Amino acid sequence: MLKIVYPICCGIDVHKTFVVATIASTDRKNITTYQTKRFSTFTRDLRALALWLSNNQCVYVCMESTGKYWIPVHKILEPSCRITLAHPKYVKAIRGKKTDKNLFSDFNSSYNLLGHTLNPSRSWLGIIKI
Repeated sequence: MLKIVYPICCGIDVHKTFVVATIASTDRKNITTYQTKRFSTFTRDLRALALWLSNNQCVYVCMESTGKYWIPVHKILEPSCRITLAHPKYVKAIRGKKTDKNLFSDFNSSYNLLGHTLNPSRSWLGIIKI
């Protein structure tokens, strides 16, 4: 059994027109419950995603860095979340079907099964053209 590092965290699957977010909450008895919600990539809905995460006391977020679609999501969530970007090559290497729950499980393990991750800073994002 893998050690739970973050009792409440979120895996986000980013697409061109929508994102799917799954919050995993683990209680003291090591029982994990999942909440999944879909948001469009319009600014209004990304702010709703940030509010949803905040309302669920979720600070730790992991998402796949697909193309440039992750950048607006990152910019909206950065003030309130600690975001880890997973390289798509290594997310695809996860055994079984890729789901937000799988992404969460690997992100949340102490063994860092995702391999190559990135925590971009605000200054680093300033050089990327959207």
